[in-house]
Amino acid sequence: MHDITIVEHDSSWPLLFEMRRRSIAALLPFNPEIHHFGSTSIPGLASKPRIDIDAVFASEDELPFAIERIRTSGEYTFHGDPYDQGTWTFTRDEMPYGTRLYLCAAGNDVHAKRLIFRDYLREHPEAVIAYAALKRRLAAEARGDWNYYSGGKTEFVMDILCKARALQGAGFARRVREVKTPLSPAGDLDI
Repeated sequence: MHDITIVEHDSSWPLLFEMRRRSIAALLPFNPEIHHFGSTSIPGLASKPRIDIDAVFASEDELPFAIERIRTSGEYTFHGDPYDQGTWTFTRDEMPYGTRLYLCAAGNDVHAKRLIFRDYLREHPEAVIAYAALKRRLAAEARGDWNYYSGGKTEFVMDILCKARALQGAGFARRVREVKTPLSPAGDLDI
């Protein structure tokens, strides 16, 4: 097993996302919404060295063609839908930061939770500090065990999603209520 790498925040991540968003948009049909999520989307947060991206299609019917288009582009490695949640996963190894791309349909619960989590942390710097410390500790303890690392984040992620649910007036409470499935482990959300 390889150690889990956590790198300090890099102010170039938003620009890097924008460059990759354009490249992905050029490959994809149907003009999906393309979102930056995960730790690299949150100012000041340490992260695994990859840019997480969701491409969200208006309809489930658009997904098979889009999946095939990315799969056959030769630019990404296809990993299927590893958690059976309608999030079709692709990776691309790039230096210094790789890309993890998910394709999903509008209304996907995992995508909704990712954005709720991201938006909460963007507005709560104290949570960013706590999450960064947790990630560093878990990465050191995990000794390459991704289940340990991801599982160790679950309680924190669930707590943030519950806090978002309790917020009034910022739009979080409505968005969390729209999520249909129960909150799932952090590894399933890939946050």
